[in-house]
Amino acid sequence: MPTDLSYRGSVRSAADLNERIRTLMLGAGGYLRPHERDEYEQLVTAWAIADAAERRTHPTYAEAA
Repeated sequence: MPTDLSYRGSVRSAADLNERIRTLMLGAGGYLRPHERDEYEQLVTAWAIADAAERRTHPTYAEAA
């Protein structure tokens, strides 16, 4: 996955991004090297954006009440 969020050509779901974050952390053994830290930060930012967008389009029962 390209880690540059400026490309905006592809939209990934919050679940897909969460899985990528988990995979990155597991693969790194919990310790991120500088380039992995950069990717992690970009993934978390993308996840937060995707999660907020998904909540706006599909609110949960509690959020809708």
